[in-house]
Amino acid sequence: MATALSPLHPLHQDFLCPKYPRLYHNSQFRTHRLRRRPTGTARPPSRFPSFAIRASSVVTLPPEWKSSTEESESSGVELLACPVCYEPLIRKGPPGLNLQAIYRSAFKCKKCDKSYSSKDIYLDLTVIAALKEYVEVKPAGTELFRSPLVSFLYERGWRQNFNRSGFPGLDEEFKMAQDYFKSAEGGVLLDVSCGSGLFSRKFAKSGTYSGVVALDFSENMLRQCYDFLKKDPTLLATNLALVRADVSRLPFPSGSVGAVHAGAALHCWPSPSNAIAEISRILRSGGIFVGTTFLRYTSSTPWILRPLRERALQNYSYLTEEEIEDLCTSSGLINYSSKVQQSFIMFSAQKP
Repeated sequence: MATALSPLHPLHQDFLCPKYPRLYHNSQFRTHRLRRRPTGTARPPSRFPSFAIRASSVVTLPPEWKSSTEESESSGVELLACPVCYEPLIRKGPPGLNLQAIYRSAFKCKKCDKSYSSKDIYLDLTVIAALKEYVEVKPAGTELFRSPLVSFLYERGWRQNFNRSGFPGLDEEFKMAQDYFKSAEGGVLLDVSCGSGLFSRKFAKSGTYSGVVALDFSENMLRQCYDFLKKDPTLLATNLALVRADVSRLPFPSGSVGAVHAGAALHCWPSPSNAIAEISRILRSGGIFVGTTFLRYTSSTPWILRPLRERALQNYSYLTEEEIEDLCTSSGLINYSSKVQQSFIMFSAQKP
């Protein structure tokens, strides 16, 4: 894995991406070839070997989580929805958006007759949850960020390296995002492609929102997030939920979320257009979407270098300022604004 943290290739000095730009952060999946596994055969081993450094593959849960005194079906409209039909899930167990309540609850979609439950400490709301006969083939970049090693390293040097491309640092990024989210205070915030939860924890600890959902496709990123949460007992008591889901199939009803954050994520999504369209779908009227990413080039990049960068990065989702704005407006979002520093951009848009 040393190559992922090696010095930057000369062509990518402004991007602060690893030497090999295909190794993206996050794990959202795109449409892939499915292969049938013969009945009775074992599931094929992962492409990645086991590492000595692990993101808590065995999760130790507080004893009080393991028994539930409330078995009744929770009342009210459930925020979480089926990823297949988007109908709100029926919930049996204690209400609440916190880790303990979700761990002790069972969820079911009556329309699809499909059940969902917590695995370890996160709720798996992917379309492929609990599949038994099919194995989905995923790109190397997706599998990389599902590995325990990369999940462990993400807040231990990997993410901090982004500062070399103009990212202002975690505290300043959080402050900038909070300024954009002023009108969403008091509602639910969804942190998509949350990684190890570095911003999810900040949003939850701020007390600004009624609930925070940390969402990622990587199982090990979510486990790593829980490892960090355990170090701060005050966070375990907040309305913070861990959900495994795909950004192109968000498990929330339309118009149900007040704020969506995507930190250093857009360039990792196989289809940014599908992802932003999904974000627009789940935002309520007046809801805010804030994201950060690396730009392919900026208005200050010399024209002679732009074709070179176009060719070098044509297989990846590094976009320009104009392309990001176009994606937001074409998905029905308004009031687009952005701040740019070197290859860093923070952008915001609103649901009408």
